[in-house]
Order: sequence, then structure tokens, then C-alpha cells
Amino acid sequence: MASTPGNQKATHSENSQGKKSQHAEEAIFYMNCRAAYLTVLKSSLENIKSKEQLSLVLQQAGRNPSQKTINRYWTSQTSSLNFDDFCAILKKEKPATKNELLEAFGKIDTDKAGYIAHDELCKILTTRGDKMTWEEVTSITKQADFNCNGKLDYNKFCELYLSTREQCCRAARARLEMHPRLRQQHLGNQPETVPQGITKPSPGLSRKTDHKLPKGDSRAPSRPSSAQSSKASSSTTVTVGASSSSTELIIEPDTMKEWQRAQSRGCFYLEENGEIISHKYRLHLAQRSALSITIKPFSIPQAQEQMFGWRGELGSGVYWLLPFTTGCRLRKAKTQIPGEAKLVWRDEDGELALTKEFRAALLEIFETIDLDGNGLLSLEEYNFFELRTSGEKCDQEAWAVCKENFEMKKNELTRQGFLDLNLMEANDQDGDPWDLWVTLLSLGYNRALEMTEACPFVIDICAERCKPRIKAISLEGGGSQLSRALCSSVVNKGEAQVLDGSENIFIHTCRSGSRITSVIENKSENKVIIHVNNEQSKNCLNNRGLTVFAVEVAPKSMMVSQHVMALNEQEEWIYSCVHSLVC
Repeated sequence: MASTPGNQKATHSENSQGKKSQHAEEAIFYMNCRAAYLTVLKSSLENIKSKEQLSLVLQQAGRNPSQKTINRYWTSQTSSLNFDDFCAILKKEKPATKNELLEAFGKIDTDKAGYIAHDELCKILTTRGDKMTWEEVTSITKQADFNCNGKLDYNKFCELYLSTREQCCRAARARLEMHPRLRQQHLGNQPETVPQGITKPSPGLSRKTDHKLPKGDSRAPSRPSSAQSSKASSSTTVTVGASSSSTELIIEPDTMKEWQRAQSRGCFYLEENGEIISHKYRLHLAQRSALSITIKPFSIPQAQEQMFGWRGELGSGVYWLLPFTTGCRLRKAKTQIPGEAKLVWRDEDGELALTKEFRAALLEIFETIDLDGNGLLSLEEYNFFELRTSGEKCDQEAWAVCKENFEMKKNELTRQGFLDLNLMEANDQDGDPWDLWVTLLSLGYNRALEMTEACPFVIDICAERCKPRIKAISLEGGGSQLSRALCSSVVNKGEAQVLDGSENIFIHTCRSGSRITSVIENKSENKVIIHVNNEQSKNCLNNRGLTVFAVEVAPKSMMVSQHVMALNEQEEWIYSCVHSLVC
């Protein structure tokens, strides 16, 4: 049935309101980020230089980080963290809600009395998880407001904790408001006005992926800015016809049919902060050989069956293989799911069983994590699944228990064994699907059991003179290796344009298949802030999800400014971008 003009107008109005609401939420989030950051540091451009500073700014933002949390973000390789890193951490480390806190205490208070004995609390807090000292626990139990007769009233404790956290955040925001100089320092994601320009696409699967071999280094912060003052600028416009990207696809010639092959599956996963992680591979070549590496979506009905890749010649040795997707289409979902799928049900005998829909999702997950595609899960493959869903590996002893309880072949878990393992988890929780949903959500599924925040793929490697070997090593973001490769590719293949009025800053623009990528190169001795404006672009979407933003480029370095693709590939699209040097 065709919709009426009135209905179309109403829908457009709702979408517009939704976008404004989303921008407003982002503005509030980044205002709170800046408020906390500037409570500890003098400027948004100053870096966090120690674990102690990281812990302090997180506390100012209303978080209560454990040492384990701090160590997760400050490793032995970390020398500093910038404002963008801090914002990314806050997106991952959500503040605990009262219900979550009460639920955690409720697992200790099995009698549901509302109290926990001090002795029991001390024993748990000093022996489990991120262990506290007796002095730290005692400082809690000495507070009269929520202690009575040697017991902790954890409901009152939660209320005090939440009110203290909010007071801390309010104090940080109040300090920011009292200092006009700090308030005007728009180097975080806090535009004063809602950007109007590119319409965000409906979140979905990345249908087009590209593959690069690592060669260089860069960091890519994403700091939107409302600053309009500039002393140098550069404008780039590219018009692309409808569906013209198809000419860039990789097509295998007949001569490659005799080449030796290797293959592995993998998946792009979307993190809470919008970062995309994927399997990272090690490629081994026994001798110099002509090589073809392709990547394409795997078992996704919504995706077009198109291959993208790289072809060339490599010498014998070991190489990193880093799958890459722009992030233009693989984005965090904003739409609300009207209903939640049912995962388990009880039969006539009262026994738990998996629903048909949940079984189908689990089998889809099995195919994704079965990296070698042999229909079985090795311990190594299963551990990628465990690391993604629980953060912990399954050791040999636990694997032996799996072998005793679930169907295996050649010491590898079968599809039926994988289904039975999830059914056992449901039984352990007496039908409560909470843990099952944790697994599904971490693997990119929404509450309707649709895979909207992950994209499975398959990598094929063909070598002319030797048998290539590929092995999945880790599941992580591309990091500096991928950034170097992207910058190197754009600089080598793209067109360079000097920023007017600044001879040491170059904007490199490269069109590659279905996307346009721009790289900022700073050859000066000083860091610079570049304002990026896409307001004149048409039928475009970029990986940052913002029409106007600003980025900081370190001295003598390069970084990816943005990736841009067509919103609707069946129509002409225009990339029109102005890069300006902020005063």
C-alpha cells in the first residue's frame, strides 16, 4: 500500500527528531567527558601520562575503575592516552545502574534479607575478583549510614554510591561552566549546533570490505569541533556515478585455477565505542610467489556477493594479514526493537529446550567461528568465541570436561555439541536467558536475533609457486599497522593538495572502488588541529558519522581523516570536503 503525503511528512519529522535527539545525547556525553578530563588536565590536547591520572579522570566521570580495568587500558606498551582514547574508554565502561548493583549484592545475599554480614563481605571482597585490602573494606563497614549490627544495608549503600557519583559529575560540569576559556575549547565531540548534512544510514552489515597489507603507522582521533576560525583551507570535490564501483572488483582469471589455495573465515565485530575489531592473521609463504588475496562477506543474505582484495608478489616469509572495513555501514544500531525473541521454552515434561529461532542463530554463530570450515570447533577456534563473549579462555582441563559431556569428533566440538553446551548454560540458569543474551549481543545480534553489529567474512589466498598457510592469531582492532597501511596506500595512489596558506600540511584524497579516503599529512614540527566540513557533500556517509568534526595531527605524522561511501549506490554521489587549519 502506498503511503500518503501526510504519513511521509510525519515519518520525516520523526526521523528528524530522532537525529536531533541522537546529536543531543552525543553532545551531553562529550560535554561530560570534557568536564571530567579538564578537572584533571589543563587542556583537551594534553595527554594522560600515568595510570594514576587515568584512574582519576575516570572517577571524575563517575566511574569506579578497578585495577583490572585500569590495566586493561594501560598496558606495558602504553606511554600516554589522549582525549579521544579517554572518550572511547568511557563508552566501553558504562556506569553501573542501581539494578545492576543490587543484582550483584543479591547474588551474595541468598536469603534476600537486604543485608550482608560484615565478615562475609570482607571475605568475599578480599579473596575474589579484583581483591580489596582489609583496610579498604573496613573503610566501607565503618560508615554508620548504611551499617547496622555488623551488617551492611546494601540498598542504602547503593543509594549513597550513586548520589556520590552524580555529585562528582555535577562538580566537574560546574567547574567547566565557571571557566569560559575551558567552555569554549571545542576540541571534543560537542558542536554548539546540531550538524545538518549527511543523513545517517540505517545501521546494518558492511557489504563491502577491503583488504590491505600493513606498511605504516598513524593514529586517528575523531574530535568533532564547532570551531570555524581558520587561517588555511583546502577544498576537494569528487563526483561519482551510480554503481560505478563495480569496475574495481577483484575477478579471478582462469590461470589462477591451478594455484595453491588457503582459506580462513573471520568476522568484523562492532564494539560499544564504535570501534571495529576483527580476526588478525599470520600468513606464511615458503618461497617467493605471485599472490592473490581476496575477502568477501560470508553467509550473509543482506550482502552482495562481491570480492575485494590485493594482488601482487611477495617473498618467502611471515606476514600479518589485517582485514579492513571502512565502518561507514557497520554502525551501532539506534532503532528500538519492538519485541524480544524467545530463546528457550519448556516441553510437556517441563524440560528446557532451545527455540527454533535461537537454534538457527547458534548454528549461524557456529559457522562463523568455525574458522577452517571443517564443521568442527577446535579448542583454538572455540577460544576466539570465549574471548569475545566472556573475556576468558577455556583451558585444556575445561576442554576435557566438554569432551566428557558434549559430542566431539577428533577432539573437536560438533554442531550438536555446541547446541547442547548452550542448552546446558540455560539449564544452569534455570531458564533465565540473561547469560545467553550476553553471548548473543557480544556477537553482534540484536534482541530480535538479527545480526546487525557484526559481519562474517571469508579470506581466500592463492599462491602460484607454494602452498600458503594462514592462521588466526588474535581478535582485535587493526591498530597502528592498519593505519600505516591505509595512509601509505592513499599517499601512493591518491592526489595530494597542499592546504592553502600552510606549505607543510597536505590533504591526500584517493578513490578506491566504492569509497573515497582522505589522509592528512603534517610535515611541520608542531601538532595541528584540522577542521573537516562535509556539509556540501550529497548522498554520502562517512565512518565518523558526523558532518563536521575536527582532528588533531601530531608533528611529522599522517592520519586518516575519513572514509566516505555512497548512501544510495544506485544514485550519483558527490564528495565535497573542506579541510581548514584551526587558529
